[in-house]
Amino acid sequence: MAVSRIRISKDKAELVQSLVDFNDGVGPFQTYADVITFAATLGAKYKKRVPLNVISKEPAPISLEIFVSRGYDAVIKLLAIAETNDPNILSIYDREAEDQRVKIFEEYANGGLEELQEELKGIVDYSEHLLLLLNLERFPKLSPKEEFDLSRFL
Repeated sequence: MAVSRIRISKDKAELVQSLVDFNDGVGPFQTYADVITFAATLGAKYKKRVPLNVISKEPAPISLEIFVSRGYDAVIKLLAIAETNDPNILSIYDREAEDQRVKIFEEYANGGLEELQEELKGIVDYSEHLLLLLNLERFPKLSPKEEFDLSRFL
């Protein structure tokens, strides 16, 4: 039986590569699996599932075993059960259930990457900006009540 692979949409490939810290990069994540898992949880937070159209060749689809070795299989399973409300989706013997789990995960990751693309437009230091976003989530009472309106200066 072939091992499933997590695919990345071609239009998000450049973003995914820029978020990984290798080859003297400054990305906040160590691996593509880290980026995709973060994006999938972000997509779930915003309830945004976006189907993949054209699949990226670079980065290539990532083996599901990499996600399992990093402990991310729990995230994949949680997203699947939350989406379907069907405990049978967790079956390790049903190939269709695994394919459905992977599809749900990929689509949430794609949706999360769309959110990240919008959020990171024009940002130079991704690490600092993502840290600020995470702090706003963690400490929502510290976030400003309303945004500063610059239109009055125009």
